[in-house]
Formats: sequence, C-alpha cells, structure tokens
Amino acid sequence: MTTKTLTEQTGARTDEAASLIGAARERIDALDDRIIGLIQERVAISAVIQEARISSGGRRVNLAREMDVLAHYRDALGKPGTALAMTMLELCRGRI
Repeated sequence: MTTKTLTEQTGARTDEAASLIGAARERIDALDDRIIGLIQERVAISAVIQEARISSGGRRVNLAREMDVLAHYRDALGKPGTALAMTMLELCRGRI
C-alpha cells in the first residue's frame, strides 16, 4: 500500500494549498463530531418529550411543532435546510 502525499490527498497543486486544506479538513472533522454529538443529544431529548406526550394520552409526534422546526431551518439555511431538518426529525422520531 502506498502512502499519498498531502498534495495528492487534497487535490491541491501546491504544498501551501495542501497544508491549508489539510488544516481546514481537520477543523471540519472536529465540527462534524460536535454536530453528531448534538444530534445524538437532540434524539435523547426528543425521546423524553415523546414519552411524556404518549404517557399523558397524546400522540407521539406533534406535527405543528415539526412544521415550526422545518420553517426555522428553511429560514436559516434555505431550501437545503428543510431537507436537513427532515432528516433530523426522522432521526428523532420513534426512538421510544
């Protein structure tokens, strides 16, 4: 197995650009880890809410609340924000 140089790994044409890209990718990886952790925390909190709602005789999902969440993400991130929110809501549903 051959080891690729940083320039080959990043697709950059200079060592300076490759170094910049490598450092930025490390920051992105750290952000992704934090985002995943926050989503996992959101899933856990959603389960508590769903359990309380069901225990009180309500429905597992509150569609009006989900529409608010979708609008919030759309307003902040545009159309792709809606798709992101849909995926997040899907992750949070039915975990109990």
